Amino acid sequence: VHGKQRKKTVSFSSMPAERKISSVSDCIGAMVDGSELRKVRSSSRIYHRFFLLDADMQSLRWEPSKKEPEKAKIDIKSIKEVRTGKNTDIFRTNGLYEQISEDCAFSVIYGESYDSLDLVANSADVANIWVTGLRYLISYGKHTLNMIETSWDNLRFSWLSDLFSEVDVKGNKEISLCSAVQLIKDFNRGLKNVKIELKFKELRKTHNKPGGDVTKDEFIEVFHDLCTRPEIYFLLVQFSSNKEFLDIKDLMMFLEAEQGMAQVSEDTSLEVIRNYEPSKEGQLNGWLSLDGFTNYLMSPECHIFDPHQKVVCQDMSQPLSHYYINSSHNTYLIEDQFKGPSDITGYIRALKMGCRSVELDVWDGPDGEPVVYTGHTMTSQISFRGIIEAVNKYAFIASEFPLILCLENHCSLEQQKVMFQHLKKILGEKIYTDPSNPEESYLPSPSALKGKILLKAKKLDADCNNSIGDVTDEDEGAEVSQRVRSELSRDLSDLVTLCKSVRFKDFQTSFQSQKYWEFCSFNEVLASRCANDNPGDFVNYNKKFLARVYPSPMRIDSSNMNPQDFWKCGCQIVAMNYQTPGLMMDLNHAWFRQNGNCGYVLRPAIMREEVSYFSGNTKDSVPGVSPQLLHLKIISGQNFPKPKGSGAKGDIVDPYVYVEIHGIPADCAEKRTKTVRQNGDNPIFDESFEFQIKLPELAMVRFVVLDDDYIGDEFIGQYTIPFECLQPGFRHVPLQCLTGESLPHAWLFVHVAITNRRGGGKPHKRGISIFLITVFFTLLYVD
Repeated sequence: VHGKQRKKTVSFSSMPAERKISSVSDCIGAMVDGSELRKVRSSSRIYHRFFLLDADMQSLRWEPSKKEPEKAKIDIKSIKEVRTGKNTDIFRTNGLYEQISEDCAFSVIYGESYDSLDLVANSADVANIWVTGLRYLISYGKHTLNMIETSWDNLRFSWLSDLFSEVDVKGNKEISLCSAVQLIKDFNRGLKNVKIELKFKELRKTHNKPGGDVTKDEFIEVFHDLCTRPEIYFLLVQFSSNKEFLDIKDLMMFLEAEQGMAQVSEDTSLEVIRNYEPSKEGQLNGWLSLDGFTNYLMSPECHIFDPHQKVVCQDMSQPLSHYYINSSHNTYLIEDQFKGPSDITGYIRALKMGCRSVELDVWDGPDGEPVVYTGHTMTSQISFRGIIEAVNKYAFIASEFPLILCLENHCSLEQQKVMFQHLKKILGEKIYTDPSNPEESYLPSPSALKGKILLKAKKLDADCNNSIGDVTDEDEGAEVSQRVRSELSRDLSDLVTLCKSVRFKDFQTSFQSQKYWEFCSFNEVLASRCANDNPGDFVNYNKKFLARVYPSPMRIDSSNMNPQDFWKCGCQIVAMNYQTPGLMMDLNHAWFRQNGNCGYVLRPAIMREEVSYFSGNTKDSVPGVSPQLLHLKIISGQNFPKPKGSGAKGDIVDPYVYVEIHGIPADCAEKRTKTVRQNGDNPIFDESFEFQIKLPELAMVRFVVLDDDYIGDEFIGQYTIPFECLQPGFRHVPLQCLTGESLPHAWLFVHVAITNRRGGGKPHKRGISIFLITVFFTLLYVD
């Protein structure tokens, strides 16, 4: 992974004809056909030249050359080395160095004087072709090419022959078109039937064959054309010690050095081969073919999300105020907050998704039964009792850790009694009613509160001995424009223990007099002002006290605030409109996917330590936190669907990828790849980016795929992941649609490496692969 940031790259026309590259012979064939490359000289001189390999594979030539054409030739036998990247003096002294893509540059070192021919391809794919082909020729020569080809072709041929025979039960040496299509689709489920059928039709047209059943050779040829991913082929040959399969030791090195696996043994490699290699020959000999390698890289083992984060893996014994808590605002709404419908499914959905704080805005209802809706609006009403029954059923389905019910109580004393009866009868012992301990300084931990429901609401003062008392409703009523005195029943008050709602005045008052069990809610506007004017105080306040931030009442369309704006100041509960999809909910869902999706995420240490100096708005390094470098290579995509409702271009997709970093201001950044025209099936991007992450514990990475359109770029899919959940190595990223569901078979293929900037850029243990591979594989092409 390269240490310099990607800038605008030099580009030029591609090879004259598109060629499917899936073997060494394909590379050699492409070189014989030739391609336009740029020849780099000193200063700022770069020349377009057409390069080709002689048909006898003895010489490399370039045209045109008006002067001394006999010098426009290099004998293959004289080549000492093929070097990737901008790694010669000619490249370093060229004035266009920064504009030349590292992935597209390579050098041919030749002759007794070790001269260099420095070249830039139009893409990393073309550079791969030349590097792979030349390295094989200088290592083995043309006479071993057929032998090298045979090993991989035999593995695939034998496997596909077996598949064909299983279907051809009558021994007719032909199978139906429908069966052939299904066999291919079983290996690549993202392929559309119509595309597979079209390939068979094109093949028959080439061979002047009418319709009918499919022969074995036709089946294998179409499979080869549709199911071979060139980027994975090039990756395989880089690690295969000049074979076209990975043996046990090759695979061990790949798993340990590149995928970051610990304690890799030969048994580890054999287990991978047993699980993913489709050919019997490969399994018997301990070989992982291209198809087996593809299976492995597409498996859950190579998902970008760290499997250790799929279960609760953080310390859950710290005070409740030390965690971010997954929270919903106006949970009963399934559309906007002014006239949209209310529905009990809002609570069921939120609880199933791991939400640990839900809101009930309770008002007097007909027939003496309290109802929940947004007051003074046209939203529909639902039964309070029905919601409590749903909460009782689903509260701990997704998480065993405490659930907070935020009660906005606007009921009369008569219906408060009904509320109390429903809560006690339905929830019973699940409600946490132990009195707060004045001798304690912090809230209990999530572990200590497993299976408990905490009520956040108004509570009568300790000196009130009556069965009813007055409270002020001004802190949580997002839709109430003025303070209102109301009566509260003692029974309902006594159900509130650890989450007593109080009004926030200012930080100094809170530091002096607020109790750990007292809980303030902040309107989005007030919270933003605190975050901007007093970020250090806000962080310190949240070390001890819970803070809930709820959306501004001006968000009539139920749009969402950016939770990162408040997480960076330590606010534990940022209430989100779950019914409104988009970037903000993507960030919220992704953030709480970590730690087993239990709804609680331990905040960064810098936000928990009693003595620490951190401002959420910092644009510099964080004291005591070692910055890390994230190196990302966007390699390719698979099966991008056409955005819904965009019929102007038919089925054509022109995709590109945005990579966004979300976190503290110092970490926020975004970069984009080039657009790949008219290819949503398997676009190759091959672009590398680098990001410096100054507070890794609060950073998230978001991949966004868009369709480039002159009218307006349209959303295809996205995937967001906490930085701490990234797995290093070659990974597949599953794309999700606007509403958060997975897009079937739509993936990004990426490479991830992380290095630690402390100590002069010493590689982090999750990013050492480039260094190890360079040592062990002299013929390795490193991105």
